[in-house]
Amino acid sequence: GGYSPAHRVPVLVDETGFAVWDTLAIVETLAEQFPEHAVWPREPRQRARARSLCAEMHSGFSALRSHCPMNIESKFPEIGERVLREQDAVRRNLARIVQMWSEQLGASGGPFLFGDFGAADAFFAPVCVRIRNFALPVPQPIEAYIAQVFATPGVAAWVADALAEQDFIVEDEPYRKSR
Repeated sequence: GGYSPAHRVPVLVDETGFAVWDTLAIVETLAEQFPEHAVWPREPRQRARARSLCAEMHSGFSALRSHCPMNIESKFPEIGERVLREQDAVRRNLARIVQMWSEQLGASGGPFLFGDFGAADAFFAPVCVRIRNFALPVPQPIEAYIAQVFATPGVAAWVADALAEQDFIVEDEPYRKSR
């Protein structure tokens, strides 16, 4: 919690120590600092759509978040199967994610939600981890999208760094007692 008053990640800290700790604020800060990169789609309606998807991710999918916690190194297909069988809200969350991704990939032609990798794909990277690690069933085009997200250099580096981390925080590990 040294950088973030919310005591959560992610947090963006610049070279002076200035911290930005909310994901929406982080992505807007990066878009301002690096206008040459299309963090958001350049076309206004697509940018508005991307922001809508990110806002829905930012404030939604609480059932998926609580029943399928974020942990890059863990694989829990048996828990994913049980959660889908027992938790209607998780099934609804997953159906909405599949719907939104399918519609957007169809509209953009892929390989990412708005063609090139951008803020919306980064926002949904943790959802991709949950779907993969809990073996939640999704249609093949969604599996292909998830593979594309994992193959991007930034996401691949994030995963590699997380796998190299040795911390075990019992409160964050509802399905395990140790590493």
